[in-house]
Amino acid sequence: MKKHYALIVPLVCSTLLCTPAFADDDGHHEGEEGIFNIFSSRGGVQAFDNALYTSNCAECHFAYQPGLLPARSWKRLMDPKALADHFGENAELDEADRAEIEQMLVDNAADQSHYNRSIKIMRSLSANEAPLRITETPYFKRKHNEIPARAVKENKDVRSFSYCNKCHTQAARGSFDEHEVKIPNFGRWED
Repeated sequence: MKKHYALIVPLVCSTLLCTPAFADDDGHHEGEEGIFNIFSSRGGVQAFDNALYTSNCAECHFAYQPGLLPARSWKRLMDPKALADHFGENAELDEADRAEIEQMLVDNAADQSHYNRSIKIMRSLSANEAPLRITETPYFKRKHNEIPARAVKENKDVRSFSYCNKCHTQAARGSFDEHEVKIPNFGRWED
């Protein structure tokens, strides 16, 4: 009987360490192939490239991956009235483009995703929460709470957390791993 335990215990322990519950919260294994991805969801958020979305939305801010907010948030953001006053700017679109972008965002939203960051964002929200800003999610706040204002808001090369790609060097490919953060005028940042 002891021989069976000697074989089973290491197998069970290694399996548990590779499950999402024990995965590195900062996505340390994002993009890695092998055992960590066998038992867990994909790291980061799904990279997304949509020419219509990028050409209409990336002029003013980073083209956020849909997996950073739930579908209910994207619906609120893409409402025609909300676009008329999009955080103080007029972001109105013709109806066909608006509907196409909204559908793409909703179909690929955090609550539709199997990527680790999207799952963690959803877990941080209550069932009815529909934040209009990624920076309003509890997950985002927790991950960025130690970053001083001088590194972002007072930093002429960053100015706002809405420019994810200013510090997250691999944001465009959906990776927000802390080991890939380089804050302009500050350098590498790790908790």
